[in-house]
Amino acid sequence: MIKRQKASLKNCIIHKVGNKFNGTKNAFSDAIVHFDEATYNLILPYLLRPFGNVAENYRFHHHSDVGLNEINTYSDQLFKDDADFVDISKHIVTHLFEQSNSAQIKTGDVLICHFENIQYQDFFTDAIGIFKIENKTEFFQTYLEDNNYDILVQKGIQAKKVDKGCLILNTSDMEGKIVFSVDNNTYDTQYWIKSFLNIRYPDDSNQHTKNCIELCREFSKEVLQPNFGGQEQSNFLAKTVDFFKENEIVNIETFKEEVFDEEDQIQLFEDYKKTYETDNKVLIRNQFDVSEIALKKQKQKIKTEIKLDTNIQIKLDVDAPDASAEYLERGYDEEKKMHYYKVFFNDES
Repeated sequence: MIKRQKASLKNCIIHKVGNKFNGTKNAFSDAIVHFDEATYNLILPYLLRPFGNVAENYRFHHHSDVGLNEINTYSDQLFKDDADFVDISKHIVTHLFEQSNSAQIKTGDVLICHFENIQYQDFFTDAIGIFKIENKTEFFQTYLEDNNYDILVQKGIQAKKVDKGCLILNTSDMEGKIVFSVDNNTYDTQYWIKSFLNIRYPDDSNQHTKNCIELCREFSKEVLQPNFGGQEQSNFLAKTVDFFKENEIVNIETFKEEVFDEEDQIQLFEDYKKTYETDNKVLIRNQFDVSEIALKKQKQKIKTEIKLDTNIQIKLDVDAPDASAEYLERGYDEEKKMHYYKVFFNDES
């Protein structure tokens, strides 16, 4: 997450990227853009606004040596030497072009920017921004000709949100440069994240929290719900969220003891965890610090609803882990040969 109140745009150039699978070619500019005041005041927040709400960040990756990651190398060069800004920006677009691995990858405008005074945490730094504009919108333009107003249709960029963008900060931690990424056209996310940028989440509390909650969510969906019912699934998810809220450090052994009531469910969780780690190529740490930012984001993805085949849904509050066990009772009616839920309450609202 960054702040842009004091940020400025030092350099910006616009190229067009094609797609080798449909015969479109790149088109390059030979000089940076010189904005008038009105355009500058509109484009600066347009480019940086998406990163103000992005909590998770990435690090550059390469299978053998991160120094061989193309965008990592090009951003280093851009931070060091303004004289080569135009040429290096062309290399970035060429690299983007080479990653178009299907005819469905859209062509578009590519903006390469050098920002100054980006605030990250409690300090200011430079940043390189790479933005791809894929979608343009038709709009009406009125104009005056021979003392009469007329109207025509033009295509342009909506000044609301970028289609794809990354912000590479000129600062590093033990795992490398800090990179933010946004993608509002998620049909080709792997092309942008993995093929072009080749970035992945760092090994930190954000990632550990995210991995563990995603494990719990999938376990509840694939194991608890089919075998024990929606009430047990929702109860487990509510207890999971409550445990993460109440503990600054998560210990998996303590988590299992507090969340599960039955020993057989603990064994099912342990078995599923091993399979999940293998299938998803992740490692769930036995102990890690809780990230409040990641917890808040993952909590929004948790759905605690019991959907019945009689077109009735029971929605449970994920922040009330004891409510399901105390006020919801599941049974079986022999006469109707159907399962039922009994709900206890004092007042309706």
